[in-house]
Amino acid sequence: MWPDNDTDQDFLNFSGVAGTVAEIIVQAKGRPISIGVSGAWGVGKSSMIRLIRKSLAERGTTAKPKFLFVPFNAWLYQGYDDARAALMETIARALEQEALGQRSNTAKVKDLLKRVNWLRVLRLAGVAIAASAGVPPVALAGEALDFVRGLGTGKNSKETAEKVEAAVEKASGAAAGGLLDAKSESSPPQEIDALRQAFESSLRELGVTLVVLIDDLDRCLPETTISTLEAMRLFLFMESAAFVIAADTEMIKHAVRRHFDGVDDELVTNYFDKLIQVPIRVPPLGTQEVRAYMMLLFIENSTLTAADKEDIRRKVCDQLGQTWQGKRVDRSFVDALGVAFPAELQARLETADRLAPIMTSASRISGNPRLIKRFLNALAIRVSISKAHGVGVDEAVLAKMLLFERCGSPRAYAELATAVAADPRGRPAFLAEWEDAAQAGREPELEKAWDEAFTKEWLNIPPRLAGKDLRGVLYVSREHAPIMTPEDRLSSEGAALLEALLAQPGMASEVATRLKALPRVEIAILMDRLLDVARQEQEWGVPAILDACLVVAEAEPTQGPRLAVFLTERPPTQIKANIVPKIAGRPWTETVWRAWDESSGVSRPVKSAIKAQRPDGNVVVK
Repeated sequence: MWPDNDTDQDFLNFSGVAGTVAEIIVQAKGRPISIGVSGAWGVGKSSMIRLIRKSLAERGTTAKPKFLFVPFNAWLYQGYDDARAALMETIARALEQEALGQRSNTAKVKDLLKRVNWLRVLRLAGVAIAASAGVPPVALAGEALDFVRGLGTGKNSKETAEKVEAAVEKASGAAAGGLLDAKSESSPPQEIDALRQAFESSLRELGVTLVVLIDDLDRCLPETTISTLEAMRLFLFMESAAFVIAADTEMIKHAVRRHFDGVDDELVTNYFDKLIQVPIRVPPLGTQEVRAYMMLLFIENSTLTAADKEDIRRKVCDQLGQTWQGKRVDRSFVDALGVAFPAELQARLETADRLAPIMTSASRISGNPRLIKRFLNALAIRVSISKAHGVGVDEAVLAKMLLFERCGSPRAYAELATAVAADPRGRPAFLAEWEDAAQAGREPELEKAWDEAFTKEWLNIPPRLAGKDLRGVLYVSREHAPIMTPEDRLSSEGAALLEALLAQPGMASEVATRLKALPRVEIAILMDRLLDVARQEQEWGVPAILDACLVVAEAEPTQGPRLAVFLTERPPTQIKANIVPKIAGRPWTETVWRAWDESSGVSRPVKSAIKAQRPDGNVVVK
């Protein structure tokens, strides 16, 4: 199993991009910069952020700037705190810890914290921005609104300030005493300016470049997203500050549209461009990267030594950096690394080699690292279930079926499961023709539910499934599609009788009385299963399964015509003369005899046997 966490261990050769971003920040030499790391959900943005931090940390020697990293995840604060105030306080607290660590004068940092707290207590992170833009601070009401309006005028009374403090303490449970000054001459815009000055002064004194790493912004609701972006705006374009924002660009633009209702796309783009100076997109994965990623995940969970794992990882990433020259990352490359792989790991590397192309192209995975990891976790769980229950399942077969379950048509998967459950040996024989065509390079003539580009690629992946018993695979996959066999609808008596008929069909007459007591629907299910078994017969004289079918047809007369149709559909060359007296005297017998009489493929001895059984001796001979 692999946890769905970001990592600074590079499995995708992202280090080159991360190093480029780090170098951009270093080359800025303290000038303000903002970098956006964009990409869809699950493509590795969080891991890219960690790799950028790792690369910067390696550059932060005594001869180069010292970096102070401040990770911030707005999603964690959503619903619990104001994102703007939370970001400002997170930055201020980080500066405070750095000051304490340097044992430097912390007065400027304390002043910064005081100003942040001033904004937090009054919830002015939003009010200040609105006021500075000339928008009325409608978020406050009553005495709090009066207090804000009175800032900078000297008209606030001590009584008003005390009422506001009391309201804040009641709402937040935190002591607000002393944070508000009735005679404060500071207005919100002035406080913002003072906050920025305190921030810059603190950075200069500490001699650090602040690197704020903002992640999971595209998971947030539009209000939280905008709040975080607006808080960033307070700190952007100040010396010794760099922001790296990981988010899906389209999600950010969606939040801007929602927040600033009615703006056109050009204004949305302009807003985004003002915040993000350097846009970086996480590279999409091709087949080589997907194959390498899957192999490295399997290697990570293997019994190889840590040194071997790291050596393989490094060499794989080096090879990925040269795939533009036509070099490949595949089994041949990994085998040539000179590491002795355990047998179990070799099988899994083979699985990765086979599945990588279709996991890159399948629309429901599209080479997404998170979805690949989830797929492999689901596969690992099912392998564990199979071992725990003693179900013999080929991991390659299980992987192929799981891929179809995740990426194929739900209706087609249901049809596949039904076919497996209905077949006595659990084999989806109907796949044989399609698999033959796909693997011969021909276009398979697929039925409607199956007629997709994915299915055609899937059919070509080894191993072939038409001749495989897939009942064990469905058993360990039943959290998605429970095994529904006809026997599941039988009563205990019906199931017992079916078991007896299948085990000893030649002794069926001994349970005839019990069969007549079953409901008609259960007798129909028994006949279904008996005919499924009977289809495996290659010669129709008097096979034992025929005895069981005849007894069931006698117990429930409506099953006789079904048996008659079944017999007339058998290949004419399979019919032997000794079956004729076996079925004589039944209400449906004449229907079968007439069909055989008129068939040119039925042998003369069979037709002679039919003539001998008829009172008038009539028979059609062709």
